[in-house]
Amino acid sequence: MNSEQVRAIALELGFGSVGIGPSIPKRPEAHHAWIEAGCHGEMAWMESHRDVAADPDLVLPGAIRAICVLDRYPGSASEDVPPRFGRVARYARGQDYHVHTLKRLQQFAERLSSAFPDGAFRACVDTVPLLERDLASGAGVGRVGKHTLLIEPKRGSWAVLGVLLTTVPFEMDATLNEDPCGTCTRCIEACPTDAIEPWKVDARRCISYLTLEHRSAIPAGLHEGLGDWLAGCDICQEVCPHNQPTTARANTPHAESLKPGRQGFDLLEVLGWTEEDRRVAFQGSALKRVKYDALKRNALILLTNKVCQGDLEVKPTLLEHLQDIEQSANASEVLRETVRVCRLRLE
Repeated sequence: MNSEQVRAIALELGFGSVGIGPSIPKRPEAHHAWIEAGCHGEMAWMESHRDVAADPDLVLPGAIRAICVLDRYPGSASEDVPPRFGRVARYARGQDYHVHTLKRLQQFAERLSSAFPDGAFRACVDTVPLLERDLASGAGVGRVGKHTLLIEPKRGSWAVLGVLLTTVPFEMDATLNEDPCGTCTRCIEACPTDAIEPWKVDARRCISYLTLEHRSAIPAGLHEGLGDWLAGCDICQEVCPHNQPTTARANTPHAESLKPGRQGFDLLEVLGWTEEDRRVAFQGSALKRVKYDALKRNALILLTNKVCQGDLEVKPTLLEHLQDIEQSANASEVLRETVRVCRLRLE
C-alpha cells in the first residue's frame, strides 16, 4: 500500500480532505511563547502538556508521520437570528465531532494497521494536546490564517481536524507555504473583543474560549462584545474572504454528522433550565462539556446586551432572574458576580 492508497481510504471513509506530513509541528516555539504569555487563560492542561504538543513521541513512541484529515461543516457569511436568542458556533450545531470524526479515524487506523502490522498508529481528535492546525498545514491540507484557523484552498475554514500519528514512513505531501491572508485584516477588525493579532489569538479575550472553557466570571469589559453568542463564536470565519460564497463552496460536501440541527437557544428558556434540561439539550453535542453555571452566566450577559441594545420589553423578566440569583442560597460566586455586573449595566 502506498501513500495514494492511504489517501483513497481516507476519502472512502468520508473525510473531506487528507494530507500526510511530518509528525513534528512547524512552529512549536510559538505555542510555548503563547503559553508563557498566559494567553491560554484557565486552560491549565495546555500548560501542563506543552511538551506533548511539541513532541509527538510522547503520544506515540517512534511517530514520524501525521496523517491529517478534516470534516467540513456548513458555514455562511451571515444569518438571521431570532429575538432574545443565543447562537452556538456552527461546528457544534450537528453531532459531536469528538465522537464521530474520531470513530472514522479509528477505523482508518485499523485498516492501515492490517496493511502495516509492524507499524503503530494513534488517532487523535482533541483527545491529546497536539497542534493540529500546524500539523495539517505541514501536511498540505491547508494554510493557517491570521485568525489561527486552517484555511483549505478554495473551501475555506469551516472544518474540524483529526490527526493519525504513525511510525510508518509514508511519502509526504507538499506543504502550502504561501501566506493565505496577505494584507487582509478583516478577522482582526471584526473581533468585538480584540482577541486577534496576526497569527495569534489571546484566549482570555476570545468569545469562544470565554463562553465554552472559562469557568470564572467573565470580565465586565468583555460583556458587550459577546453579542448574541451563547456558546462559541464564528465572527472571524464569517468575515474571512476565503469563506465568502463561491461556486466551489456551494458545492462543497459536508460531513453527515456535522450537518446542523439547531442554530441556538432561546435565552429565557436557558435561564429556566435545570441541570437535567442542560444535559438533554446538549446530548450528543460537542457542547455537552459546557457547564450549567457557564450557560446561565452567558445567557444573563446576552440578555443584558439585548436590553442595552433597546429591547426594554424583556428587562422586567431579566431583573426577576437577577433577583432570584441574588436571593438564592445556592447560587455560585460566578453567577453572583455576573449579576452584579449586569445590574450596573442596566442602571
